Amino acid sequence: MKSVVIGSRGSKLALTQSNWIADELRRLYPSLDVSIKVIKTLGDKMTTASLVRLAGESKGLFVKEIEEALLDGSVDLAVHSLKDVPTELPSDLMLGMIPEREDPRDALISPHRVKSIDDLPKEGVVGTSSLRRRVQLKKRRPDLNIVELRGNVDTRLRKLKEQKLDGVVLATAGLRRMGLSRHIAYRFSIEEMVPAIGQGALAIEVRRGDSDIRELIDPLNHEATRLAVLAERHFLEALGGGCQVPMGAHAEETAEQSTFRAFICDPDGNNLVAQELTGEPGEAMRLARESAEYFMKKGAVAILREAEV
Repeated sequence: MKSVVIGSRGSKLALTQSNWIADELRRLYPSLDVSIKVIKTLGDKMTTASLVRLAGESKGLFVKEIEEALLDGSVDLAVHSLKDVPTELPSDLMLGMIPEREDPRDALISPHRVKSIDDLPKEGVVGTSSLRRRVQLKKRRPDLNIVELRGNVDTRLRKLKEQKLDGVVLATAGLRRMGLSRHIAYRFSIEEMVPAIGQGALAIEVRRGDSDIRELIDPLNHEATRLAVLAERHFLEALGGGCQVPMGAHAEETAEQSTFRAFICDPDGNNLVAQELTGEPGEAMRLARESAEYFMKKGAVAILREAEV
């Protein structure tokens, strides 16, 4: 194989991620010609609409058009933020490889000197487009005013100043990948704010029948990350969840143990269901299955159905 074309969104973060994969491929295969094709997705075009509303109307907001390019052969592989990838893929596509995960935690960016969310001003204003973050913030600080905040990382950092917000919440992984860690005032622990399914991980999507590309990218796979994020995605698929309800899940595989933590509640922050499980190394998928069963018994499906009405 002489050349590879990577499909990517055009945001700074997306291109940073895709260029990292491109550089890794060049490192592994010095004679390989690697290029990136920028593809605009529906989510990129609808910059002012609510993500919650858009997600309810269309699955794969940030991946569909890139998947179409994969299917028609105009790109050879696609680099996604895994949290953007629906659990149900087109039948001819698959996740070919999951590289090592970045820090999955959420981060608070604030103009104030804060060591925790408790240090934010009383009735402070915090921006986020995520229902998951919104309800977890309100659980800890009911007095906070949470406002809708969309846009790429640079846009949200700019709006922090322009709108004189007391804080915005972003993924630590994106800030680290873009060299913007200096803006982080506080990192939430996994216990304080359960991340989105797949947060911090990249997904390399390929054509199912393209064995050459699958073999090419295989050395970049990180098995512990793959096991963890597949467990998270199984949990999401089992419940049939999406962006319409606040939910999160995080699995971790270490040499000592597997852990799985998840939560779900209605958009108003009520009817909260949460669980944390631990097991032997390699058992993240088993824990995810057990957790999904527990959540269904506790009424999680009813919460999801009510949110779709």
